[in-house]
Amino acid sequence: MTTRPLLTRVTSDTPWIVPKQHRFSQRKWRPLLTLILLACCTIVILRVGLPPGLPSTTFTVSNSPLTSPPHPSTLTFSTHPITRMMEEARERFQAKVNRQSKTLPQAIEEYKFRYGMSPPTGFDDWWEFASTNDVILVDEFDTLMRDLAPFYALRGQKELGDYADADEDPTRLGSGLDRHGWALGGGSEMRRRIAEVASVASIDMVRIRNGRLSTISISKDGFVDDEVSARAKGLKSMLGVFAPKLPDIDFPVNAKAEGRVIVPWDRWEVAGQDGMNGDKIGRGMGNRSYIEDIAPHDTKDALHPLATFHPDWRGVGNVWDKWRRTCPPNSTARKSYSSLRSTLIDSMSPSHLAPSQKSGDSSVSSSFSFAPSNSFDSVSFCDQPHLHYTQGHFFSDWRTLDDLYPVLSPARAKGFGDIKIPSHYYYGSTQAYTYGWDKATQTVQPVDRGEVAWGDVTDNEGVDDRDLIIDPSYDGHNNTANPPRNRKTGKVSKQNKIFWRGATTGGGNSPAGFAALYQRHRAVRMADWDAEGDVELWVPHPIPHANTSSHPKAFRRLGPPHHLPNIDESLLTAHKIPVATLNKAFMDVAFVKAQNAKQYPGGLKKLTEDHRFSTSVSLGNHWQYKYLLDLDGMSYSGRFMSFLSSDSVPIKSTVYEEFFSEWIEPWLHYIPLSSSYEEIYNIFGYFSGIPAQVVEQIYGNAVNPATSAPFFPPGSKIPAIPGAPDGDARLQRIAQVGKDWKNTIGRKVDMESYVYRLALEWARLNAEDREAMTMKV
Repeated sequence: MTTRPLLTRVTSDTPWIVPKQHRFSQRKWRPLLTLILLACCTIVILRVGLPPGLPSTTFTVSNSPLTSPPHPSTLTFSTHPITRMMEEARERFQAKVNRQSKTLPQAIEEYKFRYGMSPPTGFDDWWEFASTNDVILVDEFDTLMRDLAPFYALRGQKELGDYADADEDPTRLGSGLDRHGWALGGGSEMRRRIAEVASVASIDMVRIRNGRLSTISISKDGFVDDEVSARAKGLKSMLGVFAPKLPDIDFPVNAKAEGRVIVPWDRWEVAGQDGMNGDKIGRGMGNRSYIEDIAPHDTKDALHPLATFHPDWRGVGNVWDKWRRTCPPNSTARKSYSSLRSTLIDSMSPSHLAPSQKSGDSSVSSSFSFAPSNSFDSVSFCDQPHLHYTQGHFFSDWRTLDDLYPVLSPARAKGFGDIKIPSHYYYGSTQAYTYGWDKATQTVQPVDRGEVAWGDVTDNEGVDDRDLIIDPSYDGHNNTANPPRNRKTGKVSKQNKIFWRGATTGGGNSPAGFAALYQRHRAVRMADWDAEGDVELWVPHPIPHANTSSHPKAFRRLGPPHHLPNIDESLLTAHKIPVATLNKAFMDVAFVKAQNAKQYPGGLKKLTEDHRFSTSVSLGNHWQYKYLLDLDGMSYSGRFMSFLSSDSVPIKSTVYEEFFSEWIEPWLHYIPLSSSYEEIYNIFGYFSGIPAQVVEQIYGNAVNPATSAPFFPPGSKIPAIPGAPDGDARLQRIAQVGKDWKNTIGRKVDMESYVYRLALEWARLNAEDREAMTMKV
């Protein structure tokens, strides 16, 4: 408790009378004090009156606490943030692999240590399955357990006879827990909620009865879903290997890509003022426990809460208004809110501006700051609610569930309560989503027919795509005869470009008018070949000046080839370059299809004016590029696994967590990208330097001030400025390590292992006697 300081009296025979001199001083300062008070009141009114849900005039989408290194001018490639993060990622992942359990007893002890309880019945069979199939990360299921944890709090209703008072722990009467800490009646309550949620539109059921699988879809009152249970069928396939070993259970599966479950903050009991405690992830589950609504039903046949559920918003709400209620009451998102469109968004969105156009020194802080992981781990929409305008899932047309219902979905954004399962795109094989899919033989080949060799590693010379012969008819699918080839060496070589193609999906239209700010739209506008503004690229090479040699090779870093541990020690230098020049040199980003064009402000005409559109490409066409940009759509990106399978490098930006999120390591298996995308230019600069055509345009006419002679003699070829001495080799290494990960940890059998573990936990949660479904160890 803070003690207010006592007022000091004036020393006087009559202490309550202020001396005249002091009174004169008061009159002298009173106008100034009044002005100060008015100014403070104005500031408070403005701050309170400005809805936190709307961006201020300094709006930015740099929404993750990116690494904050020293000023780049003090760094070299050996101290570059990317160099450090790559090494830390390698050590972190290797340590994770090394600590995995080697025997069943070790796995049981690790499970008990992590989750504070014994494994479910059937854990030994799962271990046999995992061991037989060489599953590597046998202990890493924390995200799965976090997804399931809230359901351990379900206790059901005594009034319905789910359990008797005598079943309770006598030392904790009234707790609703048995002697072993399990929630009494929880299995019945779990099954009740599964039955209720199955009646919701776009929720399908995978059912196990007597060891046999089936998919069913309960009548949705005439609602037609055009996705036809694709995700439910995918889960059915994954469960097929071990369904005979499982009891009769039901799995409600989300037919939509978007998350469906949002539980408000007031339904959680937070342990401790800071929301943290030392509990394990098992019963009660860590720092938060779900508070069940214990109001009894009138009868067992009472109309359940979802019986009149409408599948879409119908103008009576939206995802963001529901989602922000998951935030703490004192958070910015809860203090005030507005869903009204702000003109500031279009005018100040960084997707329209290059970093150097923003106030202050943000050209350094944003374009030279690198995300250590994806935005799911770092972005806080509760603290920065204006950022929700940049993510389309907050504008989904599909209504969310406002209570804890068990729904299986392929991805989960922060604040949602869906339970993650592997995507059917990853598990199945299709021409659009599967690397190496041979339509003729209906098999997956180890090397896709459109795959292109990496080409010459250009550590010292930099990369010059002008040496490549490009056949525009090459599509990596029907026409694979003429991949890119170096005209000098004759070798096949990937193009040193950042490539992306996709449709204009990314969010719904509830409320309307925000499509321009969705993730894909922002990326396409930023990478436009006519974009305005400048970007600072930081690579260790001086800008031409009087003391620089006039020979073209002055732009080259000569010497013996560098190996991965050897990093150049030259200080980084800023090269201020028009963003349009960079985009033309190494960005190939475009839409191929205008979906829901009416949602875009101004309709199809404005959509096509604001964004680059190109022809559709096959999946195989992607493999001719070194960098593959991977962006969220309506939810997660279904192409990520295929990108990992290739010899190219995924640059992934996402706000979603997937089933494999704790199995994969950013900066080792792929390159993470913040939701602002602004650092992508310096990522390219680190690995690939500054392309020759950019150098030619920026420095081609440079002259020596001392002699007035051109820096580059007429007729000489202007070389590229290379990135890190081993940048291209490092980039190729990420591609190779990512491919190794896909072939050893991201296999179909690894997905089956995950689903098997999920099914065992699910069976225990659904059991009438959860203790009986617990392994005796």
